[in-house]
Amino acid sequence: MGTDFEASSAISRMDAISLEEMDSVKLMNRIDTKYVTTEEKLLKVFERAADCGYSVCEIMGRRVTGYDSMYYDTPTLEMFRIHRSGKYVRQKVRVRTYLVSGVTFLEIKRKNNKGRTRKKRMKLDGKDIAGTAGAAEFLAGNSWYTLEGISPACTTFFNRITLVNKEKTERITFDTALGFSNPRTGRSAGLRDAVIIEVKQDGRADSRIGRILLDLRIHPFKVSKYCIGTILTDTSLHRGRFKEKVRGIEKIIGKDLEKRIS
Repeated sequence: MGTDFEASSAISRMDAISLEEMDSVKLMNRIDTKYVTTEEKLLKVFERAADCGYSVCEIMGRRVTGYDSMYYDTPTLEMFRIHRSGKYVRQKVRVRTYLVSGVTFLEIKRKNNKGRTRKKRMKLDGKDIAGTAGAAEFLAGNSWYTLEGISPACTTFFNRITLVNKEKTERITFDTALGFSNPRTGRSAGLRDAVIIEVKQDGRADSRIGRILLDLRIHPFKVSKYCIGTILTDTSLHRGRFKEKVRGIEKIIGKDLEKRIS
């Protein structure tokens, strides 16, 4: 079942911050760092974050919100292969639905050779890209790919909790109950015990959450939900450097991920 973080005492005693307030936090010199940990350790992170005065994003009365993201790729999985090769300049195309509000966006994430990520998005009428006027033009104008050249490749679904510090120099997301489904292979997999943390901070600011994570022996761990999901649900793929990523996650959570595939 997983941990009910909505009911945890630490999350309950944090002040709420609205989505509008959170989106107003502009991190001009932003540094993004990812971590992987367990649900057990995450409860300890939340206890210490609450003591430090972090606020939690609340949407329509919910502090834990569900996400459903369908990643698109070419027939040969070009976007996945570029990432696997270790190239810094790369793109991802996804359709993300925010399950609490039901709002869906077409999102294009572009990473440059300095490691900085830019995201462009447009609202969709539904989950079908072709069903929204202007989506093909938006895609062609903001990515290397055309609507005709890509199709659904892997769905990721998870629950997210977002914290913001008092000074509004940090925004931290915690993704739990991670699962994947591959429409091309018909396979599914999950990372039920794993938590992916992403710290987005102003590079000039001190990081309380960074000290909390270090103190709990939670170390930086670069990971892509799309790539891990694709690897776990398509056994025909050469894993390359992602083989060590899978092993690293297994070591952290103490579970064999291969047993999560169906």
